[in-house]
Formats: sequence, C-alpha cells, structure tokens
Amino acid sequence: MAKKPPQLKWGIEKRLEFIEYRLFWEGGINRSEIMEQFGISVPQASKDLSQYQDIAKGNIEYDKSEKRYFPTKKFQAKFYFPDADQYLFQFRSLAEGGLSDSELWADSRPAFDVLKMPRRRTDPVILKSILFAIRDGVAIQIEYQSMSTPNIGKRWITPHAFAFDGMRWHTRAYCHNRNQFRDFLLPRIFGVGKKSEPGENPQEDYVWHEQVSVALKPHPDLTEAQSRAVQSDFDMENGKLNVELRLGLLYYFLKRLNLDFEEESRNSREQHVVLAEPALVKQWLDRAQYVTPR
Repeated sequence: MAKKPPQLKWGIEKRLEFIEYRLFWEGGINRSEIMEQFGISVPQASKDLSQYQDIAKGNIEYDKSEKRYFPTKKFQAKFYFPDADQYLFQFRSLAEGGLSDSELWADSRPAFDVLKMPRRRTDPVILKSILFAIRDGVAIQIEYQSMSTPNIGKRWITPHAFAFDGMRWHTRAYCHNRNQFRDFLLPRIFGVGKKSEPGENPQEDYVWHEQVSVALKPHPDLTEAQSRAVQSDFDMENGKLNVELRLGLLYYFLKRLNLDFEEESRNSREQHVVLAEPALVKQWLDRAQYVTPR
C-alpha cells in the first residue's frame, strides 16, 4: 500500500480518510455523505472529492446514473488502511456507550449486539485526582476498601500508571503502608485527600517495567484439523503465538485465558490454547512475587 501523502491539514486529511473508509467498507460514497458527517458545505465536499482524485489517481470513478463514486479495480489505500478489529471495535464502542451514533463512520450497519458485562463505576473526580498525582509525581492519601480488611482504610500511595486487566481499571502505585508496589482498583477508592512527598521512584517498579513473552500453543488433545483452526484463530506461526506483555499484567493475562498450569487436563473443546513454556511462566510469577488487588 502507498504511504499517506504528507503536509495536509488535519481536517482535510480526516475527510479524505473518511472517503476511503466508505469506499472500502460501504463500496462507494457521494458528496452528501461527506457533508452530513462533517457538517461542511457543498463546495467543500466537492473540493474534497476533487482533491482526493488528484492525490489518489485512478482510485475512484463516478457513476452518473447513481450519482456516486465507486472504487476501481486499481484502488490502493492512501489515507485509511482497513483493519477488521478497528471496524468491529466501533460497533462495540457504540453498544457500550463509548462512541456516539454520529461518530460511527459505518452507514449500512449490520444487525449486531455486544455481550455487556457488569461495569465497575469509577468516580471521575477520584480518577482526576490520581491522574494529577501521577503528572505531578507526588503521593496522595486515599480511602480504600480492600477485600482483606472489613472497613475502608486510609493509606498513602504514589501512583505512576494505569492498567486495564480486561475487565477493570487499576492504578499501579507504591504503597507507603506496605513498602511495595501494588495494584489499587479504581472503583474501590472512595476518597482522596492530602498530597505529600512521593515514595519509591517508579523506575524501581521492575514488575511494571519488565516485558515478558508468553508462548501459547493449541491444546495437545485437539485433532489436526482442530489445531489448524485454532492456529488460524490466534494467527499463530509454526504452531505458536508469542504474546508480549508487562510482567505486571501477566497474572491477569493468565486468569483471563484460564491458564492455571493445569489447562492441558481440561477438555480441549473448551480450553483451546495452553502454555507452551509453563515452567518459564512460573519462574516469572515467582520472580515478580506479584500482589493482586484485594
């Protein structure tokens, strides 16, 4: 694919990207679609289409009977590079409220639905306070409900990052009470108070900074055909998939994929992938001495 042309204003480039999006996913586009999506005038929409034709010569052709532009057989993307995950993520974001109907670029939408999981509410004021503490590099006092203690307690933390474990958000922080880096679930922070001098330098949080590569393979009990299907599903190469992630997210990764070092004993029709190097993964977990949110 050709590289995106340089030196275009952001607004123009976004509209040209929209043109290619519609050409690829909708099979065509007309002037009114650009006007409606971006709230621009007829002359501006016409100018955008003309500019696109000048830059991407031979990419589109106009059908007078349908009054619509269609991609040619020589079509080559210059502004929008199709991505199936990105396309489907728009529908998920729309269903979950992260994207408004007007922001969705797809026009002829298929019927779809999304399995909605229970949402854990995070107070935006608390989130902002944690965010500012990270930006300022300071410690902050929080009121936190741990599952290991009966009541909400106060503690000092020096937060330095956020992470999503597939279901919930937490802040990675140095806990002044425990003298160690830990994860604190944002929904369990019920209040924030004073600020103070920071604790341990975030660069010392090796569990957060270290990267590991987890190797996955198809369950050994799968038939040859089933194994090929799983390899295709996970885009494996030579029967393996290496997943790069932070050591601080390894525990959550294993939990989400039900990888507990006993996965090979489970039914292969339910557990499609297993750890290719379980002994190495155990070493990583031991070295991290990982503390999960309580």
